Amino acid sequence: MLLKSFILFITLFLCSNYTTSNDKDNSNDDANFNIEAKSVTVTHNPIVQTNFTADPSPMVYDGTVYVYTSHDEDKTIDNFFTMYDWYCYSSKDMVNWTDHGAVASLKSFSWLDKTNGAWAPQCIERNDKFYLYVPIHGEGISVLVSDSPTGPFTDPIGKRLIDSDHIWQDIDPTVAIDDDGQAYLYWGNPQLWYIKLNEDMISYDRSVGENGIVSIEMTGEAFGFKEGRNGSQGTTYTEGPWFYKRKDLYYMVYAAEGIPEYISYSTAPSAEGPWTYQGIIMERAPQLAFTNHPGIIDFKENSYFFYHNQDLSKGEGFKRSVCVEQFKYNDDGSIPLILPTKEGVKQSLAPLNPFKKVEAETIAWSEGLKTAFNSETGVYVTQIDDGDYIKVRSVDFDNGAKLFETRVASGSTGGKIEIHLDSLDGELIGVCEVNNTGGWQDWSIQSCMINDAKGVHDLYFVFKGGNGPLFNFDWWQFK
Repeated sequence: MLLKSFILFITLFLCSNYTTSNDKDNSNDDANFNIEAKSVTVTHNPIVQTNFTADPSPMVYDGTVYVYTSHDEDKTIDNFFTMYDWYCYSSKDMVNWTDHGAVASLKSFSWLDKTNGAWAPQCIERNDKFYLYVPIHGEGISVLVSDSPTGPFTDPIGKRLIDSDHIWQDIDPTVAIDDDGQAYLYWGNPQLWYIKLNEDMISYDRSVGENGIVSIEMTGEAFGFKEGRNGSQGTTYTEGPWFYKRKDLYYMVYAAEGIPEYISYSTAPSAEGPWTYQGIIMERAPQLAFTNHPGIIDFKENSYFFYHNQDLSKGEGFKRSVCVEQFKYNDDGSIPLILPTKEGVKQSLAPLNPFKKVEAETIAWSEGLKTAFNSETGVYVTQIDDGDYIKVRSVDFDNGAKLFETRVASGSTGGKIEIHLDSLDGELIGVCEVNNTGGWQDWSIQSCMINDAKGVHDLYFVFKGGNGPLFNFDWWQFK
């Protein structure tokens, strides 16, 4: 009932604050955002512009960062969270992100009759399997498994994972494997619980706690003091925990103190506590949504903080977007205050090789585009109109490129791909003509000559043509 009351409060609060925004024409919103974004040349946050994404869950595997997200639909139902599936994005350089599409959805569970409520996920690898823990609003926490970090994920047990009498509060799972091999899964709003997962990662030890569920004592010393209604004392912990170990310290990072949320954290000497409150990581800010959700990783000797904001949605708290900031731990392991920025990660960790086939949905920044999926092509870029563009950062042309190839499809008169270096109106090194291919899924390889591009540059694909959608864009490669 606590979560139901919290949800009702959110709904009542937001109905008075967001209804006007929700009633605006979506195309006008997009146009306004595009104009604003073009004036900020260093904008790299949010990291995904083709879809609304929230609740980032980063995972490092085999030299790649995978970020699993929930997905806010473009149109909300009943002015509330409208979420049907979970997405995955990956990067090797922390500046260009490849869209892998929806890797799981509510339809992945044959026993489920819910049509909405695909909330904050987290994925972890163990023994060459990938386990995706997902909360389903009002249905508790379930698990999916895959042989690949990008899915497809399937249901291994045919029921929810965690048996409890508080499934409305069973949201936001976070999972980590301790040094001794014991895996812990924490979750909950506004209470924090954990289970000790068995090695199979799809069952848990029922001998601890209450039928396997351990309830954490919620004290101000552990999670920070706040004054509740009628002067009662409570803790700042609200939801969205992110649990991990770094060196000899265990961290619990979480969304704090209700609407609007900020991000705080606690630490402990063991995976089971006791927890000690440490302070705030990210304060409330106008561009942030009324919710927030953290994720922290170390990757290639750098530390990164993931969160979400509402910048792409023009103030719409039910349409959020994932962001990332680079930071450094203090010498004692404490986390500094992190500011949300438009710039995001300033430097690529590795140049992108344009002489290998690159998926068109590998994007540092874009405007006006969407991605789509079909079983034959996979993910591709679509809804390309005149003036839209894609930016790819830190592309290494080495000693030179002479030819550009791309796979495209068009059911219209087609258009052009202008290829610029370093800015939208930077050096034009080539123009690729895209003609009608016979249909939107009739793919053809098109090519054009390149003015001998050399060295490392940001690459801009600027799309030109007539009115309406021009073509679909699958991959590209220089030679």
